[in-house]
Amino acid sequence: MRRFSFPALTVCLLLPGAGGATEPDTAPDFQRDIQPILDHRCVACHACYDAPCQLNLGSDEGLRRGAINKKVYDSTRVRPAKPTRLFVDANTEDEWRDRGFHSVLQPAAGAGANDAGLLVRLLALKRQHPQPGLSPLPASLDLSLNRAWQCPRPDQFDRYARKYPLAGMPYALPAIPADEERLLLQWVNAGAPASEPPALASPYAQRVVEWEAFLNGESLQEQLMSRYLYEHLFHASLYFDDVVRKDPPSRQFFRLVRSRTPPGQPLNIIATARPYEAPGAQKFWYRVDAVRGTVVAKSHLPYAWSAARLQRYRQLFLAPGMRVTRLPSYTAAVASNPFVSFMDLPVQGRYRFLLDDAEFFIGGFMKGPVCRGQVAVDVIDDRFWVAFVNPDHALVERTAELLAMVSGELRLPSSAVTTPFGLLTWKKYAAMQDRYLKAKRGFLMDTAADNVRPTLDLIWDGDQTNSNAALTIFRHFDSATVVRGFVGEPPKTAWVISYSLFERIHYLLVAGFDVFGNLGHQLDTRLYMDFLRMEGEFNFLAFLPVAERTKVRDYWYRDVPTSVREHVYGMSVYSPAETGLAFRTGDPRTEFMGLLAGRIGKALDHNRDLAAGADTTSLATLQTLRGTAASLMPETAVVILRDQDAQGHEQNSLYTLTRDTGHKNVTSLFGEKKRLLPAEDALTVVPGIIGAYPNAFFRVERSRLPAFVAQIQALAAESDYHELVERYGVSRSNADFWPQTDSVLALYAEREPLTWGVLDFSRLESR
Repeated sequence: MRRFSFPALTVCLLLPGAGGATEPDTAPDFQRDIQPILDHRCVACHACYDAPCQLNLGSDEGLRRGAINKKVYDSTRVRPAKPTRLFVDANTEDEWRDRGFHSVLQPAAGAGANDAGLLVRLLALKRQHPQPGLSPLPASLDLSLNRAWQCPRPDQFDRYARKYPLAGMPYALPAIPADEERLLLQWVNAGAPASEPPALASPYAQRVVEWEAFLNGESLQEQLMSRYLYEHLFHASLYFDDVVRKDPPSRQFFRLVRSRTPPGQPLNIIATARPYEAPGAQKFWYRVDAVRGTVVAKSHLPYAWSAARLQRYRQLFLAPGMRVTRLPSYTAAVASNPFVSFMDLPVQGRYRFLLDDAEFFIGGFMKGPVCRGQVAVDVIDDRFWVAFVNPDHALVERTAELLAMVSGELRLPSSAVTTPFGLLTWKKYAAMQDRYLKAKRGFLMDTAADNVRPTLDLIWDGDQTNSNAALTIFRHFDSATVVRGFVGEPPKTAWVISYSLFERIHYLLVAGFDVFGNLGHQLDTRLYMDFLRMEGEFNFLAFLPVAERTKVRDYWYRDVPTSVREHVYGMSVYSPAETGLAFRTGDPRTEFMGLLAGRIGKALDHNRDLAAGADTTSLATLQTLRGTAASLMPETAVVILRDQDAQGHEQNSLYTLTRDTGHKNVTSLFGEKKRLLPAEDALTVVPGIIGAYPNAFFRVERSRLPAFVAQIQALAAESDYHELVERYGVSRSNADFWPQTDSVLALYAEREPLTWGVLDFSRLESR
């Protein structure tokens, strides 16, 4: 490795919780000393696909890959982009240089002995031009989501510094405290030496061997099962439950990959855009690869593997009597349609597999392999509840027959190469969805005759043990969060998801979505998701009295052309059968939401409910807030509620205030501002952290909580909100920004040891 010599520039970093750094006698170790610094100061913006300049600082490999002035999230590109997935599409610095990435560690070619690389110079620029103590920050610090990137190469830095003197790193955040300067510079001056990650501990290595043996069984049935598991878990943060329970801080995660090499040999990963694409190799193996890099909340989807899980897979997919005569092909028409490719796996097994961990799979629609599911989430309401069709209901048991009849109508946009004119395909998919729904209606009527009336026994109750039966989804503009339980006041909308709907959403938004795809692919995905949302919503409406359905539908779809509303909800498509439920109030929609909670019963998760207490009673009053005051609050605000016990030890709590933004409808790709209804905005208060992209932090002493709540309730203008931030906010210009956000992450990790990840600060307000 080439070694570099740099001057002792004034660059500073701080390890979280450290009262002061001590300079080691030997060169700092990257894994032990440097990566923690990057984790807590840089990864907040530089991780996953939305990292500015694709500079991913969550690992040594990402740091050495460097930067490039090409965006992954680009809704205008006519041609697909060449994938740049870390640990997948290239493996060496030379390979990344061939793909256009430039170093942030090395000085410019031909530079003098006293010149430094971009990483050092950008941090020094912040020191030379500190963050202004202004609120809001100067307009020259562009914080818009779609701002133009400035990704100077080493030889362009002087011009960059002259043009953007305030754009040192961390961008639009306070300078990193100075007491880690020597540690970082010592590492850089030593040539930025890499360090090998520690070998897997024996219990982990043993589990990897066991699972790789299971996943590479020789029978056709085992091979088909493993293909199904891979296509549904390729994006998972896998962990071995028994090992982690013994040592929670270890938190080692893994990913499931396809490799040209068998277990026991070094990995040779097969890189395809989608998990169902042909692996190319005549022979390949499923392998379990240890995750390298920092865990970030916006992409972290933990999924447990254990002895019980392995036995569950055998029960669902390998039970005696199941028979597979041949494996499906990898042609696009077959591989992208799970109802064709996996027809030999029992429908009940597939559906139960999804239900067992519904929170994980729904979470994939929001994060999946793409960090933030912008294409998925601008088609959903700001908060809604989700329940599922009962897999043991008599009608559901015959689902396989229906799917065999209509599998051709369930083709997804991801099954074909798309043109830039995705809007032109809307009618094709609309016609396919219409034919499917009519076939479904006829099948149900033929199967159940007059007994098709929906009742609560059609709703899965989690078998009274599985809390995945009830979920709440929060939208935060271009990202979203899913949690267990029915959180907050009854929302405007809700979905009831069946097996076919569940599977199609996964293959549309997770397995079939390519973040590097072109405009046509993204438009097709967005438009098709409209149909799936409508289907989930109508499954909910079907439980209401016939006389109420159109009224509720029209409330959800205000200012939408009648032809669009009727496309899925028209009575010509669905059975006009009356509900089998007896309603006692004049508001059956809200009443049915209460009946759902009662049906799920003991399986209903209450961890996100506001527990009884003086502080929560005060916060709970915010959930009755509607209109202007709620609309002036950010979409997600983290409240650090500060308190002390009798011994003077801090007893802090975290809450998230989420704004439910009112919409006339969510059917259009464009003009969202015209469809907003501020008078219908509301707040939901949730214990813990909701969302990966906080917009604001508030620090509130418990004794001042009533005053904080009262000030929110009194908001009437932007100036009122600015006063709230001045009094309680931990803003970008706050001198205590790093200590305060460190304490948030520490408390987040303590309370949610498996699910926490580093938060993204790129959506923080400019104040």
